[in-house]
Amino acid sequence: MTTSSFPLVPAPFQRHIIHLLRERARRAPGRILVSGGGRELSAEALLETSGRLAATLAEAGLRKGDRVAIQLGNRLEFLEAFTACAQLGLFLVPVNTASKGHQLAYYLQNSASRALITESGQMPHLMSALECDAGTINGLARIWFVDAPPASSAQLKNAQLLEKMSAPLSEGDPGEASEPALVMYTSGTSGPSKGVMCSHAQLYWWGHYSIANIGIGEDDVLYTCLPLFHVNALNTFYQALVSGGRMVIGERFSVSRFYRHLIESDATVTYLLGAMVPMLLSRPADASERRHRVRVALAPGVPEKYFQEFEPRTGIRMIDGFGSTESNFVIGSALEDRKPGWMGKVIDGFEARVVDEQDNEVPHGTPGELVLRAREPFAFALGYFGMPDKTIEAWRNLWLHTGDRVVRDEAGYFKFLDRLKDSIRRRGENISSYEVEQVVGLMPGVEHVAVYAVPSELAEDEVMCAIVPRAGHGIAGLDVVRWCESRMPHFAVPRFVRFVDDLPKTENGKVQKYKLRQEGVTADTWDLAASGHAVKR
Repeated sequence: MTTSSFPLVPAPFQRHIIHLLRERARRAPGRILVSGGGRELSAEALLETSGRLAATLAEAGLRKGDRVAIQLGNRLEFLEAFTACAQLGLFLVPVNTASKGHQLAYYLQNSASRALITESGQMPHLMSALECDAGTINGLARIWFVDAPPASSAQLKNAQLLEKMSAPLSEGDPGEASEPALVMYTSGTSGPSKGVMCSHAQLYWWGHYSIANIGIGEDDVLYTCLPLFHVNALNTFYQALVSGGRMVIGERFSVSRFYRHLIESDATVTYLLGAMVPMLLSRPADASERRHRVRVALAPGVPEKYFQEFEPRTGIRMIDGFGSTESNFVIGSALEDRKPGWMGKVIDGFEARVVDEQDNEVPHGTPGELVLRAREPFAFALGYFGMPDKTIEAWRNLWLHTGDRVVRDEAGYFKFLDRLKDSIRRRGENISSYEVEQVVGLMPGVEHVAVYAVPSELAEDEVMCAIVPRAGHGIAGLDVVRWCESRMPHFAVPRFVRFVDDLPKTENGKVQKYKLRQEGVTADTWDLAASGHAVKR
C-alpha cells in the first residue's frame, strides 16, 4: 500500500507560498501545476521564472513591504508576478481590469503602490486615471507592460516592457507566513473601498479548507474562468498547489463556450457564481453539457430553484459555501451533507454566530448579522491597509462582522438573507454604492443621488439610482449611463434610473435607502435593458 504525498500539510512557518512551491516541486518534480493561454508551469518552473522576475523588481529598487499593483487579465504572468513579489516580501495589489479613472487612481494612491504591472489592453483605463490624478500615475517608480507597450504609453513616465533577468534571484528565506501577501480591494459600504491585507497563511488556509470541503485530490483538474484579481480564483490556485492537482485558467466566462472549455481542459472540478447558473440554463441544451468530466462545482449564491434543473441537465453537482476576502472558507458542506439554498454549516476550525445590533447571539431561526472567528493563527485577514479605524470597527468584540444578514436553523445550517452593508453584488463583482454615487453626483444637473441594489432576474443584484435633478436641468436615463460608462467599471454602471422630487431621509438628514429598496423598480423607472441600448466597455 502506497501513501500519497498530498495534500501538503506544512508546519506553520512553511505556509508561505515560496515554501509551498518548493515542497510541491520536491514531492512531484515536473508535474504541471497551472496552465493557461497556451502555456503551462510546474512548481519548479514557476519558481524559476518568478525568480528571474523578482530580480528585475529588486533591480528597480523595490524592497520588502513595498506595494506593487497589478492590472492583468487571466494570464500566467499574474501568478508569476505574485510569486516574484512573495520572494521579495512585496505586497501585490490586484486591481480589477474594469477599473479606470478615479477608481483606478484611488487604488494606486490609497495603497501607495510604487509600481504597476499591466498589459497593453489596459492602456485606455490607465490614461483615464492619468487624467484624474496625474501625480499618482506619474509618481509610480515603474509602469511595466507584460506585452509590447502601446505607442500611447510614451505619455507615461517610467513605462517600459517587463523583462525578466537572465538569472533568478538567489534563493533565500522569503519571510514569515504571517506577513502580508496581498492588498485586495473590496467594496466600500459607507465610504471608499478598503484594501484587505491577506497574509500568506490566510491564503494557505483557503486552499486547505476548500480541498477538504470540495473533496479535491491530486488527480483533479481545476478549471476556473473567474478573474485572478478576486480571491476565488487565487484560492483555486492554492487548492491545486496544496492538493497536488492542476489548475487550468480560462480567459473569461462565456455562456456559449463554457462547456467546450470544460471538455478541452479535462476538468473534474469547476467554479461558478450565482448569476452564472441561470445564464448557462438560458442557452439551448446540447450534448456538450454532458461530455465533460466535471463532477462538482463550488457555486456559492445559487438559488435553490436552479439546482433541480442544472444538475440533471449537466451532471455537475453544486455545493454552496461562504467566504469573504477578510475571512476564509468558513461555512460549507460536503455533497452528501448539503442543503440546496443554504450555505452549509460552520467548518471545523472556525466559529460563527448570528447576532443582533449589540452583538448578542440570537436564537435559531432569528435573522441577524453573521460574525466569525478563526481558531488557526492568521487564517483571517490582518485588517484594512492604512485604515486602523475600519479594522477595529469590523473586528469589534474580537469577531469579524461580515455585514451579512443570515439565519441559522436548528441543525446548524446557515442561510443568506441579504446585506446589512450598503453594498451591491452584481455578476460576481462587489460594487460600492458610495463610489457610484460619487461619479453620478458630479454629473451636471444632478442635485442628489442614491444608489442601491434591486433584485436581478439572474440572481444577485442590479444597480439602481434615484436622482433628484437640479431645477431647470433636463436629464434622461441614457444620459446617466453615458456619463458613467467612461468613468467607472462597466459592471457598476446603473441599469435602472429613477428621477424623484426628493429622497427619503431620517430626521438628521441620512438617506433611508431601505425605503428605496422596498419600492424597487417602479413604473416610472427607466430600464437600460429595455431601452435597446448597452453599456460601452
